[in-house]
Amino acid sequence: MADISVTAMSPSTPNVLISGSGIAGSVFAFWLLRAYPRANITIVERSPSLRLTGASVDIRSSAVDIIQYMGLEAEIRRNCTGEKGLSFVRSDGSPIATLGATGRTDIQTITSEFEIFRGALASIFLNPIKEHVQLIFNESVADFHQNEKRHTVDVTFATSKQTKTYDLLVAADGFTSRIRSKILHSSDPREQIRDKGVHVAYFTVNKDLLHSQFAKWHNDTRGRAVFLRPDPHPSGRTRANLMIISTPQDTERKVRLDCALSEGNESYMRLMEEYFQDCGWLSQEVLAGMRESEDVYCSPQVAVRSPRLHVGRVVLLGDAGYATPGIGTSLAITGGYVLAGELLRHPDDFGAALREYEGLMQPFVRNNDGIGEQAMQYLNPQTVRGIAVRDAYLRVMGLVMWSGVGQLIMMVVAWLGWKEKKLAMPAYPWPAVKG
Repeated sequence: MADISVTAMSPSTPNVLISGSGIAGSVFAFWLLRAYPRANITIVERSPSLRLTGASVDIRSSAVDIIQYMGLEAEIRRNCTGEKGLSFVRSDGSPIATLGATGRTDIQTITSEFEIFRGALASIFLNPIKEHVQLIFNESVADFHQNEKRHTVDVTFATSKQTKTYDLLVAADGFTSRIRSKILHSSDPREQIRDKGVHVAYFTVNKDLLHSQFAKWHNDTRGRAVFLRPDPHPSGRTRANLMIISTPQDTERKVRLDCALSEGNESYMRLMEEYFQDCGWLSQEVLAGMRESEDVYCSPQVAVRSPRLHVGRVVLLGDAGYATPGIGTSLAITGGYVLAGELLRHPDDFGAALREYEGLMQPFVRNNDGIGEQAMQYLNPQTVRGIAVRDAYLRVMGLVMWSGVGQLIMMVVAWLGWKEKKLAMPAYPWPAVKG
């Protein structure tokens, strides 16, 4: 078992612990090393190895600028899924409407210019820093106490049982963050979680069900959706999502889904088989593929709204503080950049840095609140009539997008400044990259 080393506190060599090796923590570590090349950074990860599976994610808003600053845009594009757009289809597979990618980074449709699997993106962010940080698997934060006199955090680890001292503890440990619960004096991590009424089973079907670079989406009544996305691997696979979208009034179904999630994949898969047994299109092939898949992952889509993003020398980053369906990955990238930038701007005052970070991120998160929830409820009606109304809107949108009028509209929208919301970030004084 690797020992968790410690260096003395110094403005030029901050000693930082990051809980979680995902996108938020890796981006933060990248920029902290740019600000302080001698920083002592330890990343602990609860899993036994890097989690390289996961659903497709995208990059939008200020996060697009940040990956360009990092010099990683080209590599991210090389690893994108190749998805060209999204077709909504009927039970017989015939198209209702097709929404293509825009070819722009400032105005994007459901298919982003940066459609990439979560695991691939996490690896790209981790690769530049992994030789410069201490990465420890099978480890997590069991407890911590802040030393107000020394302005440090004493952290006790779950596996090694060691207690070490850090200048800063960064909670990048996801929407169920126990660190968040402790700094907010909350007995349950779910107290800051907002249920969006969306439950999803993600998995890979070892068969090409699409024969196309366009994703396909089929809806049936009672908020059921089958969403298939292309896989760039040459072996012929399909990335599948089985989605259940519940209304706020449908508490009984949400309870059943939550119980199945808590019991594990087998229980959840049985429930999916029950719910989708009479669903149209490729539902039966997808259910069969789910049973043969080796990477089934089931999760609710939730939002986290923490009333605070830091207490003392403990700070929440990414989903731990502000998970948001539809833009959560972009907020995680933006948060990592801003947190490191504020530590650079305030090298002798971590308290000021954390206050500035919170002051920038909280309003930005609120401005993006509800986007994913509204979209999911609109795109997934519960009734035959609701689906028919949605389809009528989609047909108009599809016709506009595929015409020259659609391109003209996007040009006008961009010229008017009606683009994706970006965070007004300070011009951080990043040191020049050597070499």
